[in-house]
Amino acid sequence: MKKIFNILVVIASLGYFVDIYDLVLFSILRVPSLKSLGLGSEAIFTDGMMLLNIQMLGMLIGGIFWGVLGDRKGRLSVLFGSILMYSIANLANAFVHSVEAYAFWRFIAGIGLAGELGAGITLVAETLPKDKRGWGTMIVASFGICGALLAGFVADIFDWRTAYVIGGLLGFALLFLRIGAYESGIYKDMTPTVSRGNFFALFSSRNRFSRYIKCILIGLPTWYVIGILITFSPEFAKLLGVKGEISAGTGIMMAYGGLVVGDVFSGTLSQFWRSRRKVVFLFLLLTIVAISGYFMAWGVSVGQFYAICFGLGISVGYWAIFVTIAAEQFGTNLRSTVATTVPNFIRGSVIPLTLGFVFLKNTLGMLGSALVVGAICMGVALIALYFMEETFSKDMDYIETI
Repeated sequence: MKKIFNILVVIASLGYFVDIYDLVLFSILRVPSLKSLGLGSEAIFTDGMMLLNIQMLGMLIGGIFWGVLGDRKGRLSVLFGSILMYSIANLANAFVHSVEAYAFWRFIAGIGLAGELGAGITLVAETLPKDKRGWGTMIVASFGICGALLAGFVADIFDWRTAYVIGGLLGFALLFLRIGAYESGIYKDMTPTVSRGNFFALFSSRNRFSRYIKCILIGLPTWYVIGILITFSPEFAKLLGVKGEISAGTGIMMAYGGLVVGDVFSGTLSQFWRSRRKVVFLFLLLTIVAISGYFMAWGVSVGQFYAICFGLGISVGYWAIFVTIAAEQFGTNLRSTVATTVPNFIRGSVIPLTLGFVFLKNTLGMLGSALVVGAICMGVALIALYFMEETFSKDMDYIETI
């Protein structure tokens, strides 16, 4: 237990907690913040989607930047640099007075947010015994996701600008706590002449590219659920005839509460089953069931709809597992690049998913469009998992030959 609860696990957990707080804060504050800026209901939907995509674009760019930096300069450089950037952006978001300024600082926040999870998971995976690293990454993910619950709680009590200020201050407080962190021994012992953080090497080999793309595809359903079904739950609830008004903030809190349960369950199950693939397969099946329940929720009560959001969160609660899989699939000289870019490419997949959703919406309607996009996500995730290598207890002390 002492090995599992080391200082790096604690630091990574707290970092991901603040990261998730900021990541979901815009989704929770989308309606009140844009109303405050003078936007009408239609603009709140269209500009809200644009701002979400801008944030995710920042995460795509930041994922590459921080991932490469983590392999070239060390995992700690990312832990310090990323939290500094998104803490500054969070504070700046509290003082915007136009959609354009809002978009700029969500973009900067997205870049900063991109580095936290990958660097933390990489450090934890490289420092814990191979048969126990699943416990460590589970703790990081499940505790970190609780940041969404705090975001919902803060948004209910405080004005939207104050909520952003609190996020920035939390980041700066954590920055000082990281002074006691130490670098991964596996990384420090790597031969200096080894090629590190070569992002394009992921595409120069068919084998590496295959491993890389499969890591991304198995995670697509997570952000289809969060980025479309949960973020726009008020709009879907109206179409489904839910008896009452649905709050996006409450929907997000319920979904992330389910994510905590799912991450604990999936992480524990993977340790007992000694398999990552079996657990991901089980959770993909649960996701299909939960999505089906969401679209069959005609005329349910507000409480029942929130319960469905909670169930959706549980079903996609394999976030820690697939990020761990990504870290385990690649050698030390590319591990940070992969572990950081994979979750951010999945988050960034919200951009093509929402664009496809909007495009199909004109012909299929909102519900039909969401169903088609969801079916595609589930199909490619299951195919990618089928061809994926099992990585439980895989030795992490090796390099990729480039």
